[in-house]
Amino acid sequence: MPRIVIRAPDTFERAFTAIRTELDVPEQFSDDVLNAAIESTPSTGASDQPARIDARHIPLVAVDPPGATDLDQAFAAERLDDGYRVLYAIADVGAFLPPGGPVDLEARARGTTLYSPDLRTPLHPPVISEDRASLLAGSEKPGLLWTIDLDGDGMPTTWRLERATVRVDEAISYTEAQRRVDEGTDDRMSLLAEIGRLRQDREAERGGVSLNLPAQEIVSRGDSYALEFDESLPVEGWNAQISLLTGIVAATTMIDTGVGILRTLPPPRSNDIDRLRRTADALGLGWPEELAYADFVRSLEPNTATANAFLLQAARTLRGAGYVGFDGPLPDLTEHGAIASVYAHVTAPLRRLVDRFGNEILLAVYADRRPPTWALEALEELPSLMGQARQRESSLERAMLDMAEALVVEHSIGEVFDAVVVDVDQDRDRAIVQIREPAIVAKMQADGRTLAERVKLRLTSVDLDTRHIEFEPAT
Repeated sequence: MPRIVIRAPDTFERAFTAIRTELDVPEQFSDDVLNAAIESTPSTGASDQPARIDARHIPLVAVDPPGATDLDQAFAAERLDDGYRVLYAIADVGAFLPPGGPVDLEARARGTTLYSPDLRTPLHPPVISEDRASLLAGSEKPGLLWTIDLDGDGMPTTWRLERATVRVDEAISYTEAQRRVDEGTDDRMSLLAEIGRLRQDREAERGGVSLNLPAQEIVSRGDSYALEFDESLPVEGWNAQISLLTGIVAATTMIDTGVGILRTLPPPRSNDIDRLRRTADALGLGWPEELAYADFVRSLEPNTATANAFLLQAARTLRGAGYVGFDGPLPDLTEHGAIASVYAHVTAPLRRLVDRFGNEILLAVYADRRPPTWALEALEELPSLMGQARQRESSLERAMLDMAEALVVEHSIGEVFDAVVVDVDQDRDRAIVQIREPAIVAKMQADGRTLAERVKLRLTSVDLDTRHIEFEPAT
């Protein structure tokens, strides 16, 4: 086992701060934005929109990572004679942001909330994102309430969106939610599991693909930071299905009414599928000719080196995601290839800019009025704003991981690590290897390596300035 030296937390945090400075991540909000946020009071929307309904009787629960204070969603459900009713409350951020005001303009410049291991850089000032608009437990808040009826198979039959006053009973972690499901102590969580499983079945029928790949994450462990591969709980998948369901019905309404903004992804190309079949053969995974791509991917559990290597290759086919706004004729591409359905981002307005605009358009549609001009005018610009925001987010995440990798192994030069080859590009003589402990993904020369091959690597250099580490095969 390689020797890993524990570094003090402030060593990591100084490095994280330097990265944020390098990438121009905002440190704070201007006085104008903060003052506007402090002075904000919730509105009900346009004067011709129906009044906010009283939904405080609905026993909502928010399921989020522990310690989260920017709570976008809260869930409740009930059984119907012939199916289910999902009640999904979304933070009504638009009620606090006058269009064209300082907070709105700053949010357009930021695009998304950015996450670092030691802090969160919010899309909106905390007085809004962590207080007034956040669906905090025990609080009454302005919200957007989705009511979605499902048949017994979990297929949506009717749905609507309304401005409401909601009350969240409690906020619980995924671990607590899973415990309640396992023990059967909470009807809401039991229904979440039941509906979530049905929606996963419907996803499979559509040909949707959910890649359950372990991802690197930097976690605080009290006396230091550590690199680990996350392992999600089943309840996280069921909870995600509720968000996906909402995005699907939202997009369906947008398409039916000819106005909105969709999240799109091209489907895998035929040559990508052919390449994946050759990869599966090389890995000895046995992909039956009659089994569809999505069904084969779904059949693999990411608990072996060969499965992980294949799933990483499959992830490479799911590229080109973007947004497309429209007011009139539909765009050429309307579907999200991985979800195998039309889809819109509407469930995370505290943390993602585009959701607020989609929600305001939908509120107008359901109230039988023309969407507000300011929302329609933004449809052309939003795809670019979100693309830029996603690029910043990706650059920050990669830089943080690279720095954490370098800091974790800085004093381990000469040590030997067990690794697995998860990607090979022979033309560029490059291989990607995954080290399990600590959770490092690194590059090395391909040198004839094959996917899923187990290798022993010696750490040869660490450069903190460039956040670069190098390995060579251990003889």
